[in-house]
Amino acid sequence: MAEKKAKPAEKKTRGSEPRAARAALAIQPGQAGFTPAERAGGLGGATEHPTEGRKPRDAGSPRDKRAGGLGGAAPHATEERKPSPKVPVVNAANETIREIQLSPDVFAADPNPHLVYEAVKQYRAGGRRGTHMTKNRSLVSGSGKKPWRQKGTGRARAGETRSPLWRHGGTAFGPQPRDYSYSMPKKARAAALRAALSQRLVEGAVKVVEAFVVEEPKTKVLKRLLAKLGVAGRAVVVDHEPTDALVLSGRNLQDVKVVADSHLTTYDVMDCRHLVVTREAIDKLEQRLALPVRE
Repeated sequence: MAEKKAKPAEKKTRGSEPRAARAALAIQPGQAGFTPAERAGGLGGATEHPTEGRKPRDAGSPRDKRAGGLGGAAPHATEERKPSPKVPVVNAANETIREIQLSPDVFAADPNPHLVYEAVKQYRAGGRRGTHMTKNRSLVSGSGKKPWRQKGTGRARAGETRSPLWRHGGTAFGPQPRDYSYSMPKKARAAALRAALSQRLVEGAVKVVEAFVVEEPKTKVLKRLLAKLGVAGRAVVVDHEPTDALVLSGRNLQDVKVVADSHLTTYDVMDCRHLVVTREAIDKLEQRLALPVRE
């Protein structure tokens, strides 16, 4: 019987070693700089960590200062609170009764012109009717008959007289009825209103009155009251839940608009020369526009 030929020795590849042997040769933490035999335990004991024996880092090093001390978390930065603006409160005879402090979060906010612009644009877009319309080739009056035959006349080919290329033809890609209104985030609208109120307060356009006493719907009563307050030109009167007498009294004045504090918008604040606000409306605006408390 013929002897079996011996198989040639197989080449050892990188992955042919046992997993345990490969794990023993792997570099473990603290064994950098040693030979494979020393890493595998040839020294007969635990190896010394290379970082041992180093001089400890000073407690006042920049790294510790950034971390907030010795290994602690960085301290929370304390925000500088702005001073509360003070405004006088007047009565119907334009006599100063007292001074009040306004909330700095609402009436001393940082200016943000772009956010105010976005809020005004959104308000004006919602007021557009969007009823514009042009007639396309299917809506314009005219015949659908082919004016002349396709070939042989020497003229340009035409299928109907209502083509947008022809006089009295339809309009291609003309405006159609649409809704221009769009939504804006609630927090962005509130931030825009805070920025607008703060800007008008700096400009001296905000006037705080104790209350509007209008018992009957008479335009001349409100007109006389605004004249005593020194309000001339376009004005916005803000009251908390204004009475029907006050609303009807200001409805016939062209440059006067009476709104509730809950319906006050950035456009109303910016589109007036005087902003007359009652004391109660100021409190409600501060409650509505107050910033959330950070924990």
